Amino acid sequence: MTDFIDQLRFLTPARQTFSRGWGSTDTQPRGWEDAYRSRWQHDRVVRSTHGVNCTGSCSWKIYVKNGIVTWETQQTDYPRNRPGLPDHEPRGCPRGASYSWYMYGPNRIKHPLARASLVRAWRQHRKALPPVAAWQAMMADRELVRSYQRERGLGGLVRISWEEANDIIAAANIHTARTHGPDRIVGFSPIPAMSMVSYAAGTRYLSLIGGAALSFYDWYCDLPPASPQVWGEQTDVSESADWYASGYLILWGSNVPQTRTPDAHFMAEARYRGTKVVAVTPDYAEVTKFGDEWLHPRQGTDAALALAMGHVILNEFHIQRQDPYFTDYCRRFTDMPQLVLLEAKDGAWVPGRFLRAADLPGAGGEGNNPQWKTLVVDEATGDLAIPQGSAGFRWGQEENGQPGPDQGKWSLRPETSGGQELHPLLSLENTRDDLLEVLFPCFESGEGGADENQGGGRQGPSPQQKGSGQGIRRILRRFVPVKRVQTTTGEAYVATVFDLNAAQYGIDRGYGDGAASYDDATTPNTPAWQEAITGVPRAQVIRIAREFAANAAATKGRSMVIMGAGLNHWYHMDMSYRAIIAMLLLCGCVGQPGGGWAHYVGQEKLRPQAGWQPLAFATDWNRPARQMNATSFFYAHTDQWRYETVSPSDLLSPLADRSRFTGSMIDFNVRAERMGWLPSVPQLNANPLHVAAQARQTGMEVSDYVVSRLQSGELRFASEDPDSPESFPRNMFVWRSNLLGASGKGHEYFLKHLLGTRNGLMRGDIGTTGAPKPEEVVWRPQAPEGKLDLLVTLDFRMSSTCLYSDIVLPTATFYEKNDLNTTDMHPFIHPFTVAVEPAWEARSDWDIFKGLAKRFSELCPGWLGQEEDVVGTPILHDTAGELAQPDGPLDWRKGECAPLPGRTMPNFTVVARDYPRTYERFTSLGPLLAERGNGTKGISWPTWPEIERLKAFNGTTDSATGSARARIETDLDAAEVILSLAPETNGAVAVRAWQALSRKTGGDLARLAQGRADERMTHGDLQTQPRRVITSPTWSGIESARTTYCASYTNVHEGVPWRTLTGRQQFYQDHEWMRAFGVGFCTWRPPLNLGSHGQGRPVAPNGHPELVLNFITPHQKWGIHSSYGDNLLMLTLSRGGPTVWLSEKDATRLGVADNDWIEAFNSNGALAARAVVSQRVPEGMSMMYHAQEKTLNVPGAEANKRRGLHNSVTRVVPNPVHMIGGYAQLSYGFNYYGTVGSNRDEFVTVRKMAQVDWLEGPQERQETKA
Repeated sequence: MTDFIDQLRFLTPARQTFSRGWGSTDTQPRGWEDAYRSRWQHDRVVRSTHGVNCTGSCSWKIYVKNGIVTWETQQTDYPRNRPGLPDHEPRGCPRGASYSWYMYGPNRIKHPLARASLVRAWRQHRKALPPVAAWQAMMADRELVRSYQRERGLGGLVRISWEEANDIIAAANIHTARTHGPDRIVGFSPIPAMSMVSYAAGTRYLSLIGGAALSFYDWYCDLPPASPQVWGEQTDVSESADWYASGYLILWGSNVPQTRTPDAHFMAEARYRGTKVVAVTPDYAEVTKFGDEWLHPRQGTDAALALAMGHVILNEFHIQRQDPYFTDYCRRFTDMPQLVLLEAKDGAWVPGRFLRAADLPGAGGEGNNPQWKTLVVDEATGDLAIPQGSAGFRWGQEENGQPGPDQGKWSLRPETSGGQELHPLLSLENTRDDLLEVLFPCFESGEGGADENQGGGRQGPSPQQKGSGQGIRRILRRFVPVKRVQTTTGEAYVATVFDLNAAQYGIDRGYGDGAASYDDATTPNTPAWQEAITGVPRAQVIRIAREFAANAAATKGRSMVIMGAGLNHWYHMDMSYRAIIAMLLLCGCVGQPGGGWAHYVGQEKLRPQAGWQPLAFATDWNRPARQMNATSFFYAHTDQWRYETVSPSDLLSPLADRSRFTGSMIDFNVRAERMGWLPSVPQLNANPLHVAAQARQTGMEVSDYVVSRLQSGELRFASEDPDSPESFPRNMFVWRSNLLGASGKGHEYFLKHLLGTRNGLMRGDIGTTGAPKPEEVVWRPQAPEGKLDLLVTLDFRMSSTCLYSDIVLPTATFYEKNDLNTTDMHPFIHPFTVAVEPAWEARSDWDIFKGLAKRFSELCPGWLGQEEDVVGTPILHDTAGELAQPDGPLDWRKGECAPLPGRTMPNFTVVARDYPRTYERFTSLGPLLAERGNGTKGISWPTWPEIERLKAFNGTTDSATGSARARIETDLDAAEVILSLAPETNGAVAVRAWQALSRKTGGDLARLAQGRADERMTHGDLQTQPRRVITSPTWSGIESARTTYCASYTNVHEGVPWRTLTGRQQFYQDHEWMRAFGVGFCTWRPPLNLGSHGQGRPVAPNGHPELVLNFITPHQKWGIHSSYGDNLLMLTLSRGGPTVWLSEKDATRLGVADNDWIEAFNSNGALAARAVVSQRVPEGMSMMYHAQEKTLNVPGAEANKRRGLHNSVTRVVPNPVHMIGGYAQLSYGFNYYGTVGSNRDEFVTVRKMAQVDWLEGPQERQETKA
């Protein structure tokens, strides 16, 4: 009103002037400024973070006003680093700063949703039947099931109540467990470190009812198999602050500024400090701008480049002269001095397995595990010696509960088994008994190989590889110095790994068989040889290798390689990684601050792992949990195996006995399951609840019953007939994941076979091509469509996976729940905190699964009671079982050995389920922690003090058994369980854990945590400030003010062995399958021809030119996986829809201008996108940034009239060497080792679109309504 009256005044006050008239006062009203002031007003600030698997793990201030989140900014109160080391803060990126848009945006899921046709059928049946009976009746009508399966992805989701949603899901789970088996219920959720409680909510429910948790790290292809192979560790790497300590940085296939944004400052600061930075990327990526030099090998050829660098380092720093530091490091911390038996082959010799104590007369005096104790030559005496630290010393240290002769000898002390001082000999060059010709496999690009490309340029691999893309296989002949030894079978020849490795690298040692010079282009692994493959000038390779090694020699190992998805997503990813790791080992870098490897793909570091595992897999109530490697699961149950064009025989070494390696990829997977190497879900062709009951009726032990029926053929592994309805997975949960929009490689196969809905698959299976059928698997002429009866997704936004789901449950956002978050990039743990209550009808993941557990328990009576469940588990790493198969693969089905659970086949354990008490068990801490203790990675410790503390802290709940148990009612209670039980967050537990490891190694390791023994972190502590975790034996580095965290620190500086066969870092993999497939030593393997180019149904020309290009999917700038990319802020910054990047030259050939619509297709499917034409992309490559949603501005492709996404043109091909188990570090572990879902060897045909069709015509509308 005052402003209005002022406007009516005729006379106004005179303006006062100042500064000699150049300024004057203004009486205009300033109320408009309040809008800006109020924009930044807030009622409170809450600490939280984001759980999107970005590895950032950044702490944020969440501003709340009137019960609504208004915005977020970065926290700046991380604990300070030591003087001279930059701090971690501020951490964050534009993507995280846009998150609050989701909370009130249009794609927020506000209510439970379900497929309308499913709801109609459910309600109709519920009129006359109780919930479980209603679902049973629906499942009996398979045409009804097919009717709603066919509508998946076509819309039709309607709002339902939480009560109705829980009724449907609980009834489906009960019917499935009772009729088909609990192992037909599976769940997929990735990367628990990004929100541990939310992950644990789903897996705890599944584990209590006997469902299976699917792995993720291997399926995502974030798992580098080279890490388990070399170190026996899933992944352990340096924190990003350790980059600053490096003297030489190679950024190899890791686009740090774009994908590790919060940590990139350490790399830039290291460079300004004087560290040389070398960028290795095939395209001109953002990281390239930070490099002092740029190496741009053709994509997929990184192993050749690294092998050439290793050739230079080995030649100049180990052969021509011996750097004292490098020599000492390799002698003490690698398998270089270990002796390898040579086997006769075609008039020459080939490397066999490691020489073991069991090979010696009298087993070398070793009574405990002599098959797993390796040997060296003692430099002082020239005699054979058994060094401490190999896998044989790790297990069996106690006899009848008392310390045995091997107690404390799992150690890297330079001592023999008997305690004498030991100086292993690296090379037999000066003490050799003979010089033998040894054969090595060689895989080279043949005609149309990696040095040619249909796309019309020098860059990139070609789809036209010899055979199956493996090029020309030939045999290399090298001379190697050897020693004669007497074994139990007579005289034998042995060589050191060092001498064999030098021969493999083609080093000239004066035997007339090595490379004459670095310019020798005919000898593999030389700089000139790699130049023809990678395109990188040999002179640059030689110089970079020398600089890298010289810096390591001068700084005692402070040379580092940062690696990422650019390398690990190729089929032969372990060859690329092992070649780079070999460089680091030759230079003594691993385990040294500022040195070593730094693999960053996925937020894998679940720091309080030991505290989280009992909660997540309900091992406080039942052991073991049912787990499955996702790659094998999806390969089998999306029927991608039916379309396989890659044969294992195409991958074999020319030195292999091909008669022992027949069959298809699925055959090898089945054999691996049968021999106890890989898990199997579903397990058998029978309900495991029924199997246990039948065994009891016969009076046999359940395990004996299963073995006998498997032998007779009355029982079969489900994987032997995956297309039988008996073998189908039936119910599936997806939470914290966008499986069908991000990680579902072979997207169209998922749609056709797993979901049974419309799809864009453009090929027939091998039944239509006349290709050989599998040997171990039943072939059914008609492939099933629609294996899943129910797909349930939890999400806060409408993702591609939600569109295909039967039920969609609204979950809380990151600012509406309590949880925990850690990463490998920094040493802190910090919380998610409830800033506001979940909006609309959303609930936290913990509350969703808790509510489901309650309804499940209520509906169980009359259907499920106290049941016995037969759980099959593979032979696991970090257990004594990993020593099960010293003689390698023996198949009991073929009569090669007896079927012995846990030795030659899976373990079969009876787990008691109490289904009506599922809710009670879900919400309370079970008795097994007090009875058996807790542990991880092969050690265990008592944990009863923490259980008593949790009872006091969380309160107790009365159990049906009458005992009070710690309550886990809320997500906050669950977080406290993790923090109390984990050595990383409870100092007393850390000391106990180190004491347990000390008993194995014989050293005093508890001192590493003693100074923080009184610390106990709570969720409230973390809300105040992020906390630095406590040093724990779960990990191989230390948390210390004097040094940044680096992997393998305790191995190198405390003498703790690596968890490998030799106890050392291994250049050599001696398993029979590794040798048969030519990867015993690291070697160059060309990119694989997956057979998806030119093998599908013909695609009609559209009048535009076509080009075959390599198709890769790096991580994007405007999103983290599929998150953020669909919110308005990021859409405004990006092009707002799917894009594919092309080189300027390829675009010219195609007649494509920037922003034109193009399509990419192959026999797997097709996609449409806008072209981004750029100089940064090399010829022969097309890039589609990962996880661009199908929900956003996506037209149909002309090739198949379907909307596709990046995974529409991909398909999974497993690698047999990733199936190995029962062999020390080559043993299965959940997300540790197993088949991996690679995707970068793929090729697509690209062309400009003649017509853009948004698929909104009458036919599409009609199908949507149907």
